[in-house]
Amino acid sequence: MIGNAIAAFIGHKIDASDGEGGTLGAVAGVAAWKIAKNVVPAVLVFGAIAYGVHRFANSESAI
Repeated sequence: MIGNAIAAFIGHKIDASDGEGGTLGAVAGVAAWKIAKNVVPAVLVFGAIAYGVHRFANSESAI
């Protein structure tokens, strides 16, 4: 909940920098935060798996 509030605040400040309202920026900030909470850990896991496969495939002791 705190993360959503912080994301909304940051998005609002970025969107309000042009002198108009910042509601759309707040919504975009919260949406980006919710997506990032799910996508970033998945990318890290898949990246680690890909690195392991690459490392194993290029090792000299591989079967």
